Amino acid sequence: MFILEDLWQLLLQFLVGKTRFFSEKESFIRLRESSASSTSSSMTNSTCGGAESDLCRDESAAFVLKFIAMASILLSGMAGIAIPLIGKHRRYLRTDGNLFVAAKAFAAGVILATGFVHMLSDATKALNSPCLPEFPWSKFPFTGFFAMVAALLTLLLDFVGTQYYERKQGLNRTVDEQVRVGSSEEGNVEWNNSGKVFGEEESGGMHIVGMHAHAAHHRHNHPHGNDACDGVSVVKEHGHAHAHAHAVDDEADVRHVVVSQVLELGIVSHSVIIGLSLGVSQSPCAIRPLIAALSFHQFFEGFALGGCISQAQFKTSSATIMACFFALTTPIGVGIGTGIASVYNPYSPGALIAEGILDSLSAGILVYMALVDLIAADFLSKRMSCNFRLQIASYCMLFLGAGLMSSLAIWA
Repeated sequence: MFILEDLWQLLLQFLVGKTRFFSEKESFIRLRESSASSTSSSMTNSTCGGAESDLCRDESAAFVLKFIAMASILLSGMAGIAIPLIGKHRRYLRTDGNLFVAAKAFAAGVILATGFVHMLSDATKALNSPCLPEFPWSKFPFTGFFAMVAALLTLLLDFVGTQYYERKQGLNRTVDEQVRVGSSEEGNVEWNNSGKVFGEEESGGMHIVGMHAHAAHHRHNHPHGNDACDGVSVVKEHGHAHAHAHAVDDEADVRHVVVSQVLELGIVSHSVIIGLSLGVSQSPCAIRPLIAALSFHQFFEGFALGGCISQAQFKTSSATIMACFFALTTPIGVGIGTGIASVYNPYSPGALIAEGILDSLSAGILVYMALVDLIAADFLSKRMSCNFRLQIASYCMLFLGAGLMSSLAIWA
């Protein structure tokens, strides 16, 4: 009996000891897990909070630099947009002069690099920030998606705006109607066996290939070479050419009206973002390069926009309103950012999502406008194709503008 009681006591002591061992081990594991989670949380917060921004934090110096930035950006934007508006009646600054075409090519390169290099990069950085939840922002390339949507919507707005202004001015011109009116007046358009105009499709419309075919056929029946480039042969030979030239001029004015308004929409939308980004910053090391970069950026964006406004033949009051709206947007954004700098958290999910989406949309708008309405419109024009020296100068200025604006990404 005594032996059984002793064995029972030993067994109880053994079980109690094992229970204590496991409980101590479990508490140790829990302690390690909690410390690891707190460590990972602190690491995430340090990564999310942008620890490098505190290395050069000086609120008083940043406050002074923000006023310098507002003045510099305002003057640069005003100078850029005023040159083509004020100088359109001067000999060397007229919008139909070669100097203006080359300078506009430089400005188009600046806008293109702004969209591709600066806006898309900033949008990607914001939407891929560790401050945002992994789902859905890390599961889908939202930056490219929003830029694509913006480009397609800009195309739609471009088309609808052009149609609206054409109807408003009573132009009502389609390619098919222009061809048929010309043929009825002069009888110089050949029809094929099916009764369709040269280059016309079965559906009744004019495909782009058909348009080029009709244009080539028209050039074949008229003098070409230097006379065609000068645009004098048609005027000399056909009485309806004067009316056709006026119709083309009216259509070009409509395009410039739409281009200037859509371009200003794209520029203003991202000007607010870059102004806020500068205004909320408390780091002089980040603000100083931004002053030079944004001043350069505003000057040539203003020049491109001012050229489009000037070519659109707006009234003086309308042109002044559009110019002031452009010039004031970024300084106002800097001022708003300065006012909310103490309460605004640029690393909050809401701020990052808004910044990323707006930057992506702005990038899509600027890339579309630069490629379609600025570069393609000028570089594929008859005037450019007939002037080899202007081609060389414009291409050099285009690449120079894109290269200089891209290089600013090193500092800003």
